[in-house]
Order: sequence, then C-alpha cells, then structure tokens
Amino acid sequence: MRRDFLVRFAPGTFVVLWATGFVGAKYGLPFAEPLTFLALRFAIVVVILVLAALVTRAPWPQRPVAFIHSAVSGILIHGIYLGGVFWAISLGLPAGISALVVGTQPLLSAVLSGPLLGERVRAQHWVGLVIGFLGILLVLTPALDSSGLTALTPASIGLCIGALIGITLGTIYQKAFSAAADLRTGGIIQYSAALAVIGPAALWLERNTVIWSADFIAVLGWLVIVLSIGAISLLMIIIRHGEISKVATLFYLVPAVTALLAWGLFGERLNCLQLGGMGLAAFSVWLVGLRR
Repeated sequence: MRRDFLVRFAPGTFVVLWATGFVGAKYGLPFAEPLTFLALRFAIVVVILVLAALVTRAPWPQRPVAFIHSAVSGILIHGIYLGGVFWAISLGLPAGISALVVGTQPLLSAVLSGPLLGERVRAQHWVGLVIGFLGILLVLTPALDSSGLTALTPASIGLCIGALIGITLGTIYQKAFSAAADLRTGGIIQYSAALAVIGPAALWLERNTVIWSADFIAVLGWLVIVLSIGAISLLMIIIRHGEISKVATLFYLVPAVTALLAWGLFGERLNCLQLGGMGLAAFSVWLVGLRR
C-alpha cells in the first residue's frame, strides 16, 4: 500500500519540488558562487544522509561495482547537470535559454532509451514528446528575448549541452545499473562522488566566498532537504518503477510550474502564450503516459 501510494503521487510531487529549485537558485546565488554553493550543498547532504543511514542501519551495497554505479550516476545527475547549468548561468547565459536547452532531455532520453535500455518508444510517445517541447518553448518565450543573446558564447552553450547530456545519461545509467540502490546509502555515494568533482572545481575556479545570512541559510536548507534529499529520492523511486522515456517527460512540466511559482512569489507576468504552453506540456505528459 505504501509503495503504491509513493509510485502514484511521486511524479506530481517531484515536479513541484524540482521546480522550486530554480526559485531557490534565484534567491541563493547572490550569496555564493555557483560551484561553491553546490559544493556546500552536497557536503551538507552527505552529512545528513550518513546520520540517517547510521540511525536506520541502512544497507550498503554488497559488491564494489555497485559503489561505482552509484558514483557514476551521482557525478552525471548532480555534478555534471547542476554544475553545468549553474556555471553557464554564472557566465551570463539567461536561465530561459539554459532551460530550453536542457528541456530537450525527454527527446534525447527517448532516442537513447531504445538502444541503451531496450525500451520501445511508440509513435504516440514521439507525438507527445514533440508537443511537450513545443509547450516548454511557449512557456519560456518571454525569457528568450534578444537581450540575452550576447551571452551565447561557446563556453556557456557548451556547459549547458554538457548539463543536458549529464542528466540524460545519468537517469538512463541509474535505471540500467543502480535502480535498486538504497536511497540513503546510494545517496551518500552519489553526492560524495559529485562533491569529489564539484569541490575541486570550486576551489580552482572560484574564490569560495559565501555571504552568510538568514536568507541564505533558509535557501540552503530548502535546497538540501527539499531538493537534494526529497526531490531526488522521489526521482530515484520514479526511475525505479517507470520507463525512462516516460519519466523524462515529467521534466516538461518543470518550466510551467516554475513560471507559476515566479508569478505567485515574484509577481512575474503570465501571458496567454505561456498558459497555452503549460496546457501543451501537461497534455504531452498525459499522452506519453496513456496506455493502449
């Protein structure tokens, strides 16, 4: 009963929680450089998960190769994806453009899930995937103005494409090799591996300055507990029980939910084009998940 409840409500909850990460980044990045911010976030997550694993006596992987699989997933999903997006934005790439590039993930996942996982993507799914991409394009239209085109450098676009590849391959790799990993000990391995990548990069490329304040601590706490532990745990559950091509379509809903949050929290405007895009994104997720 508990597992059925989680599987049923995990997707919607994940989308809402994941979308708050972009809002959290908007609040938190003025207080810390992006890689330093991520390294601090990952380190705190590792400490919390270690304590949770000790208290609950969580099982550790029995084979060394399982450690390697979790580490690879962590580097791809947390290190390369988040590191690439945050770093690209720090170089001036508009969040809307980065979201659009990363928003092609469901399409890329569908292309790769067949040869890598043996999943069959039907014509109905392809139609839904294309509709979903059109939906996020409409949602993000206001953010794709000409003012941000000057920030389109090979470095920023390359980082964003790297992030796209990271989250796509990371979810596929997790499904193929580490889907059954314990959420607590698997998370420790994932975030430790990501920290091993992001930490040295932060030390090398940034000044590691953090402006400590009540606002920053609140945002950091939210990103640690709600995003890095809560949302990621839900994503791992969804990956464990679903096809990657279907799981990936959930990311189409993230820009829509983020826009709604920005409207409610920051007073940002929503136009009819964006609302139509939200409808298309929701329809695409329904269409891809429809069984025939």
